[in-house]
This record gives sequence, C-alpha cells and structure tokens, in this order.
Amino acid sequence: MVAHPRAAAGTDPGRAPDVDVLLRDAAPAVLGVLLRRGERFADAEDAVQDALLVAVDSWSRGGIPERPIGWLVRVAGRRLIDLHHRDTARRRREALAGSWSAMKPSEPVVSEDDSLALLFLCCHRALNPSAAIPLTLRAVGGLTTRQIADALLQPEATIAQRISRAKASITRSPEPFHRPPPDLIDERLPAVMQIIYLIFNEGHAATSGHQLGRADLTDEAIRLARMLHERLGGPGDHPETTGLLALLLLTDARRPARTSADGDLISLDQQDRRLWNQPMILEGLRLLTSALARQAMGDYQLQAAIAAVHDQAPTYAETNWAQLLALYNLLARRSDNPFVWLNRAVAVAHTDGPDVALHEIDGLGPSLADHHRYHATLGYLHELAGRREAAGEAYANAARLAKNEPERRYLQAKAAPE
Repeated sequence: MVAHPRAAAGTDPGRAPDVDVLLRDAAPAVLGVLLRRGERFADAEDAVQDALLVAVDSWSRGGIPERPIGWLVRVAGRRLIDLHHRDTARRRREALAGSWSAMKPSEPVVSEDDSLALLFLCCHRALNPSAAIPLTLRAVGGLTTRQIADALLQPEATIAQRISRAKASITRSPEPFHRPPPDLIDERLPAVMQIIYLIFNEGHAATSGHQLGRADLTDEAIRLARMLHERLGGPGDHPETTGLLALLLLTDARRPARTSADGDLISLDQQDRRLWNQPMILEGLRLLTSALARQAMGDYQLQAAIAAVHDQAPTYAETNWAQLLALYNLLARRSDNPFVWLNRAVAVAHTDGPDVALHEIDGLGPSLADHHRYHATLGYLHELAGRREAAGEAYANAARLAKNEPERRYLQAKAAPE
C-alpha cells in the first residue's frame, strides 16, 4: 500500500490501512456530489471534512459500510442541515432538510472527473501557492487541517486561515463545478502542475524540521500527478503532465538510499544505489520516453531527463556529466530560475573543472546569499578544487542557514576539519 499523509500525521496507528486509503479516494467524490447539488464550496468542503472525521472513528470500530460514499454523503448532508439551521431562513432549512431526507440509500452518482475538477478549482488563478497547496491537500487529498499543518510544519491556525481565505476566493468565483473545458485546462494546467511539484518538493526536501523529507507529501504529489496524467489522456495530449509524473517517480526512486537508519542525510555520491526503487525508475523512464516522443519538450521533461541520467548511472563516478550539462544548458535557456544555474554548476565542475563552475555562478551570490544551497554548492566546488579551508567556510555558512536538521548536521560535518 502506498503511504498517505493521513497515516503519518497523528491518526490511530492501529486503524486498518484500507480505511485510510478509502477515505482518501472518497473525499473528492463526496465533495463533488455536494457541489453538483448546489452547495457553496466552503460549506461543502467543511461538511466533507466533518464526515471524514466521523468515518475515521465509526469505520475503525464498526467496519466499512456497504456503500461508503453514500454513507459519507449522508453524514455530510446532516452537517449541512445543521449549518443552514444556524444561519439561513426557515424556508431554506426546510427545503434542504427535505432534499437530504429524501435521499435514497443507494450510492450517489459520482463523476470520474470530480478529482480533476477539484484539482483545477483549487489551483484557481486567484490563489497563490501558499493557499492553493493546503486547499488541494484538503479538498483533493482528504487531509484535515491539523494533518496539513503537521506535514507543512506550519501552525494549525496559519493553515486554517489560508484554507479559509482560499475557499472564500473560490466561493466568490462564478466558475462552475465540472470537468474543465479544454481552454481552461490549457490556461490553468501550468499552475496545477506547479502546485503538485511544490507539494513534492516539500516532501522530498522539507524546508525545516527534524526529518530530511516527508514521504506522505511525496506520495500524495505522485498520486495527484498520476491522476492528472491519466485523466488528461497521457503524453499524446499533454506530454508535460507525463514529464511531471516521470520526474517525480525518477526522483523519489532514490528515497530509500537518501537517509541512514538514524535519519542522517546521505549524499548522492555516497548512496547505495542497490536500494533505489528499480520498478519506479523503469516506470519513470517509460513515461519519459513516451513524452519526449511527442517532440514538445518542456521544463518538467527536461528535469525528468536529468533525473534519468542520475538514475541510470551505475556509480557516481560513471555519471554522464556531459549529457547532464547539455540538458542543463537547454533548461537554463528556458528558465530564469537561479537554482537551475546552481545545479548546472555541478555538471560544469565535472566537465570543465570546479574553477570554471565557480566563475559561472559568481553572479548568483546577491540573489542566493541567504539560501543554504548556494553556500553548500560553493563548498562542494571548493572541495573538488582541493581548497579545504574555503570549502569548510562555505559549508559552515550553509549549515548556519539550513533549517532542516538532517541537512544542517550533514553540512556541519562537512565543515568540520578532517
């Protein structure tokens, strides 16, 4: 079973895992039913969250009902009745109560596109990533606010406020709830992919905290990327969505070798490559090949190709640095992201020498002076050049700026004299 954020965020460890997976998959379906019945997004989403919490307790003790989605819809419906009882007119309450009371016990009609429609709603143009990420994890991933706060290492009140504002923005939007039309897909797809990519990045290398990464978030990002790839027709129509899924798979395949048993970071050159997830690598390579065949290369495909070069190298010493540099050159011409140039410098160091690489990233200092990865790269390049003192100073600066504990310990060890 693929781990899900709910399993790692404070729930009962004795609960049957199939309940956890079922709730994750049911959340967007139940929300879709409520939205198609005309409920406001904010009210419907709150009602679904309440129903999921009731199900966690009820299903763990009494077993999964025969029609789980219908069960959740009924519980959410009662929550909506209570909500409207407090803040709407009696006529509205009676009409709503009558509609829910008349609901038959059979499973409600669920659209296979509910998750896709919700994903595009959560990546509304009015929302920035800091709001869209937690809203996506709630509405499409089925997480509670507390679980999202734990995963993103933010106060629960902060996450609750972001979600509340995001839901209010969507409620004000006249956009209907249904599978996005082609023009809206094309317009909003970059934002949707960016949100999934940001969720994955936070899971792959957590911004702060005592763990190097969060498998719950990387798993959720891969699930969302896979859904997006499958629902949009695969590489034939949207090769970049295929490229995104390939990138996440090829990167996450190295997860088993990235940390020691004690949770310490293991750098790429020191990893035991026998621990890498080979089925995941093979799937990623297959997807990447199919996407590249469309001859519409985008940034995610290029990044996936870079990950593939690393994954296919038998050892770090046998990495095809010339091929990596060629790919980074293509990516750098398409992107103004300074981290692309920072990563490219490592390939330059292995092809043209560390001093050439240092010269090329000299101009990045002003924009990345407060980021630990810039100083860590400086340390690595000085180390390759044999300048131990300069490397130690750069690693020490990186350790001072790092907020992730395993990264900080690793950088402190690199800064220490041998």
